[in-house]
Amino acid sequence: MTMIFGIPLPALLGQLLIGFINGSFYALLSLGLAVIFGLLRVINFAHGAQYMLGAFTAYLVLAYTGLGFWPALIVAPLIVAMLSAVIERTMLSRLYDLDHLYGLLFTFGLALIIEGTFRYYFGAAGNPYPTPALLAGGTNLGFMFMPNYRGFVVVASLVICISTWLLIEKTRLGAYLRAATENPQLVQAFGVNVPLLLTLTYALGAGLAGLAGVLAAPIYQVSPLMGSNLIIIVFAVVVIGGMGSILGAIISGYMLGILEGLTKVFYPEASNIVVFVIMAIVLMIRPAGLFGKEA
Repeated sequence: MTMIFGIPLPALLGQLLIGFINGSFYALLSLGLAVIFGLLRVINFAHGAQYMLGAFTAYLVLAYTGLGFWPALIVAPLIVAMLSAVIERTMLSRLYDLDHLYGLLFTFGLALIIEGTFRYYFGAAGNPYPTPALLAGGTNLGFMFMPNYRGFVVVASLVICISTWLLIEKTRLGAYLRAATENPQLVQAFGVNVPLLLTLTYALGAGLAGLAGVLAAPIYQVSPLMGSNLIIIVFAVVVIGGMGSILGAIISGYMLGILEGLTKVFYPEASNIVVFVIMAIVLMIRPAGLFGKEA
């Protein structure tokens, strides 16, 4: 059997693939966080709660309406996006002219309220969510047996990340969004509804978190704490990529997922802290992140 640094090649490739799958969730969650910060300059600490809301919405849609995974994949992110749009319009928008710290404190408090409410009604234990029948089973890759659903998550994450980047960077709507955050008065003078654009931006970022939650539901149990367990890592990913850099969030998410997988092979004890070690090193060398712009 082929060995690399004393590790069997199949085990190494298998762990790399698992790291890439984890990186898909990191990238998808980091993407929504980067969209909100990059365009609204809001540090959205409620992102993990919105991720959890997406998973729970899919779970409740299945439990009370019988709709399967595929309708929930569309309905749940839309519900999360609409709820977030209402929150942005009625509360968060009042904080845009204040220090960024107020937005962070508001979204942190919002996350605690959402998580506390769901813990009260559903408890802290996880609830299983069935894998769609179309993606049941797995595929033998030679070096590991990969569940078909996890392969779907990787492909879906890549498609969503690339599509969002193209929307923000290469379309007229994306140009309006970027311009509205740089010079809202000038954009409004051209007849563009800037408050509506900002609301749609926050809804888009929250909807991406909700979509990630639906995708995660069949892999991880649906739990009120599933977002808080992940949000710190996602913030580290965004900081490494560069706060507000959409491309940086995507690349860093996949890169750090793979690096975490490799660490579990060569030095398992450090796998829980490797992301934060990389963050510290990057901040010392490039305080704006790998893809961020200096102020």
